[in-house]
Amino acid sequence: MNFFKYIIELGKNVMAKDPAAKSLFVSIFMNPGVKAQSYHYLAHKLYNNGNYFLSTFLSHRARKITGIEIHPGAKLGRRILMDHGMGIVIGETAIVGDDVTIFHGVTLGGIGGEPNKKRHPTIGNGVLIGTGTSVLGNITIGDKSKIGANSVVLEDIPPYVTAVGSPARVVKKEKYAGLYVI
Repeated sequence: MNFFKYIIELGKNVMAKDPAAKSLFVSIFMNPGVKAQSYHYLAHKLYNNGNYFLSTFLSHRARKITGIEIHPGAKLGRRILMDHGMGIVIGETAIVGDDVTIFHGVTLGGIGGEPNKKRHPTIGNGVLIGTGTSVLGNITIGDKSKIGANSVVLEDIPPYVTAVGSPARVVKKEKYAGLYVI
């Protein structure tokens, strides 16, 4: 997908999911999540081409402007909503699926490990991650799961569940296609 189509898609996503969004123009040019992902789009391409200095420079510039830190090596899906954005941190080997909602203060971080190995979480499609949550290590959050605010997730979370707490534990199983999942 080209850069401009990507940015318009992000702006339309903000319009669809954020009741405070008043226009596509404002969503594209004023939303910190859209700005951060715009910078990341370019930084990620540079990073994948081996231009680590310029990709890191763009990443740091985005952090300074938006308060959102996305490592240029992180892989982001489409239509990610970073609501309010401030304090979001996404690590180098993190993978974030499509249609994910991330609230402010969320960390998708590592817990050490070797360079050039997967150290950060994989977030499935349609996941909601509440304010102040830390998802740490090479773990997976399943599709359509919800992680409650201020949770600390240290182990895999299955799809279609709600997890809360520190450490996070499953408290609700979602009904999907007539079956309870887990």
